[in-house]
Amino acid sequence: MKIAVILVNYNGKQYNTACIDSLFAQTLHSENSREIRVYVVDNASRDDSMQMIQEHFAGDGRIEAIFLDDNYGFSYANNVGIRRAEEWGADYVLLLNNDTEADEDMMAQLIACAGRHPGSMIAPKIYYSDRRNVIWSAGGDVSPLIRKVRHIGIDQEDQGQFDEERQIGFATGCCLLIPKAVLETAGNLDERFFLYYEDTEYSFRLRKLQIPVYYCPGARVYHKVGASSKGADSPLCAYYIARNWLLCDRMYLGAAYPLFLLYFAVNRTICCMLWLLRGKRALVQATCRGIRDHCRRKYGRAEYYH
Repeated sequence: MKIAVILVNYNGKQYNTACIDSLFAQTLHSENSREIRVYVVDNASRDDSMQMIQEHFAGDGRIEAIFLDDNYGFSYANNVGIRRAEEWGADYVLLLNNDTEADEDMMAQLIACAGRHPGSMIAPKIYYSDRRNVIWSAGGDVSPLIRKVRHIGIDQEDQGQFDEERQIGFATGCCLLIPKAVLETAGNLDERFFLYYEDTEYSFRLRKLQIPVYYCPGARVYHKVGASSKGADSPLCAYYIARNWLLCDRMYLGAAYPLFLLYFAVNRTICCMLWLLRGKRALVQATCRGIRDHCRRKYGRAEYYH
């Protein structure tokens, strides 16, 4: 069995080594029948993060560095890694944020869960890295009308209340185990999103194709939340959330889309008013740009924030 892990790197100097070390410490890696290969896809980083990886893991054939000539975004870089994994003959592809660390039996738990639910995408239980008993995501739900996604259990102390393995409506792109058969049916990530909502769109796409998504509570990951996007309270985040939220729901809501637009207008207006009260005009400007670019069908990378 071949398992390919895709890590997208963009100036991730302080994260990569711990993440990769945790992958190579997986309990299943000692089993001869299972092989892990890590593909680090670099989005033209400006720090020396890739040099550090090459020095730290010099001569280790389990890791392959892929250098892109520009920052093409999360979806594009993952797709480059997925294609390389397919060439290698991977049975499973694990999309994993490089600002994470995996529990030592995370991979074994995910693979076991995938075996119990053939043809499904699998998501782990994710904790905050600095509060390792506090949940960031125990799978995800989708609201019925406007299909707003949310993390289950966010900010709750783990007391076993989310230890049931179950089917879920949404899985965060922070960590996703995707079997070969799912990729062959559903395809790769949508590169228009660049950053944010590519995981929501993929979850919606799988639902449309009647491909289940399962939450595996035995698989545990620790996440440095917001590290890759400079935090939630940034113009970059405000822009991509506004633009890509509109794009994703336009693709899947059908007749309910006008109702969503009403909710979106109220939601973003309230956010913008609060930002103005805090003197954060750049976030308001970024939101307006995101809405404008969606109306113009201008997707992919936005040069304003790179």
